[in-house]
Amino acid sequence: MENALLLIVPLVAGYVLDLVLGDPDHWPHPMRLFGHAIAFGERNFNHGNNRIAKGALLASSLVLVVYFILTLLNNAIYGLEWLFMLVNSIWVYYGLANKNLILEGRKVFQMLETRGLADGRVQLSRIVGRDTSQLNAQQIRTAVFETMSENLSDGVVAPLFYYAIAGAPGMMAYKMINTMDSMLGYRTPRYEQFGKFAARLDDVANFIPARITALLMVLVTGSARGLQFIFKYGNKHKSPNAGYPESALAGILNCRFGGPNVYHGVLVDKPFIGEHDRSIRSEEIKKVSQINQLVCLITIALCCIWFVIL
Repeated sequence: MENALLLIVPLVAGYVLDLVLGDPDHWPHPMRLFGHAIAFGERNFNHGNNRIAKGALLASSLVLVVYFILTLLNNAIYGLEWLFMLVNSIWVYYGLANKNLILEGRKVFQMLETRGLADGRVQLSRIVGRDTSQLNAQQIRTAVFETMSENLSDGVVAPLFYYAIAGAPGMMAYKMINTMDSMLGYRTPRYEQFGKFAARLDDVANFIPARITALLMVLVTGSARGLQFIFKYGNKHKSPNAGYPESALAGILNCRFGGPNVYHGVLVDKPFIGEHDRSIRSEEIKKVSQINQLVCLITIALCCIWFVIL
């Protein structure tokens, strides 16, 4: 039980810190350090021949470095329980993106309602990779829900999944994988070869968490349609993982996601997920926010149970 507490206390403390503080823009964050390391590697190695191999070497090296540095740090402080729990609480706090994901989604809806379409597009551009300059109000709301469902997996369930498997080092190694995919995983002339390994690594890392996320979304809402949509549309998405939480939410809300969108100047013909092409109402952001909160809370509880029975 004592060993379990060394994992449970940081998990709960990190969750509470995220719930209270979120991720203020002006605060230091390891993801920014990760981003600088990725950008440095990309600038120096993404040229000439063997770009796929160079990208694979960079991606593997960065993930391993993060994992081993944090493992060495944890081993060094393991005997000091209070310090171990404090340090790992901070890592869990940095590894979770639950509150900010919800806040950013709410901000888009608020901006759209109070300031209009142009400001709604700008606010949306903070959280999506697609071109938002031509989107209408319905497309903006749809994009928010797609992003909140997909990032419920990437930013909440997946980090907690890897914390359950390998503690804070595993959690932060996953965050490096996910950050690399967000920076390099594009099918453009610049990134397609160099970022191929990072993108595939992210696909593998998110395979199980994405499906767990979708099932938890159905569980907290009791939506039979959501479960049907997971099996009907989950594998229709171009991503092997994003379609599952998106399908669950489309079924829960009985709406339609997907369709063509422009990413970094390239038109991507994404398939539709769902059948009912209805208007998304402004108040529905409350329900989606509640789903995200409940899924996060249940995942925390499941992790705690896992640590106790280990």
